[in-house]
Amino acid sequence: MKEITLRQIEVIQAVMLRGTISGAAEHLGVSAPGISRLIKHTEESLGIRLFERRAGLFIPSIEAGTVFDQIREVYKGVESLQMALNSLEKGEDVQLAFASAPSVAQFIAARVIRTLRGRYPDLYIDLNILKIEETVDYLLLERGEFVIMSSPVNNAGIDNEEIAQGRVVVILPEGHPLESKDVISVHDLVHEPLIGIDPSDPYGAIIARPFREAGLPMRHSMRGRFAQTLVSLVRHGLGVAMIDEFSVAEVYMPGVVRKPLAEHVTVSSYVATKKGRVLSAFADFTIRQFRKELAHASHHWAPGKSPAE
Repeated sequence: MKEITLRQIEVIQAVMLRGTISGAAEHLGVSAPGISRLIKHTEESLGIRLFERRAGLFIPSIEAGTVFDQIREVYKGVESLQMALNSLEKGEDVQLAFASAPSVAQFIAARVIRTLRGRYPDLYIDLNILKIEETVDYLLLERGEFVIMSSPVNNAGIDNEEIAQGRVVVILPEGHPLESKDVISVHDLVHEPLIGIDPSDPYGAIIARPFREAGLPMRHSMRGRFAQTLVSLVRHGLGVAMIDEFSVAEVYMPGVVRKPLAEHVTVSSYVATKKGRVLSAFADFTIRQFRKELAHASHHWAPGKSPAE
């Protein structure tokens, strides 16, 4: 029967993260020859090649892919256990730090945290609200474990995973003439005072696309930086706006009417993490809840229905 110890798992994980024997040794605070011998012994005892040696780098082998998947899961559990033990030893509360784009933080994040608090009542939660340009430093300096964004973060040290897609909708002030329509097209909006986000912004470019594809000019009467600003301006009767449905996911929004957009336009939500960082069990659970809440928000109402139906 082939067996593997937690020490072997720890060493394999270190080599995976650092890519070299010397790097793994530095990571674990031990000698490089000891790491090399343990890797060789593990490969011989398991009868499989764990790493390919390429130009001094140790690359996980294709044939050991399932082994590495299991090692990652085991290591997550071990790290979460160690985190809890360390916190108890120091007399500190366990904490989870993560961040979100303003649009998701406004409604979705609160629902996620409500579930998180029910599961982990003593967990200290540090939620930051970030712009996409602030995300790189936040993750690479390990100020938090993950960030939920509406655009992928373009950096070699960061992994992005799409976790949801939501439709773009139209929001109007209550009593607006277009309120009688079940579905609104960009053709209906072309002469309206449009409140939007700069099309040079990744989010703004998505919102502008249906106008461009229809050959229509997109003229903003005013612009805002965040979704909350657009909602507030519309609520005060200053114009109409197109926005992702996650930003208006609350059932009760006085002064604002949501309508489906005839043109099919979607905005994706991504979870961004530092490449190679093993997330805590608390972070894994929280990301799963974001998936559920975002999926619920994107199916909560259909064309011709209000969010409460």
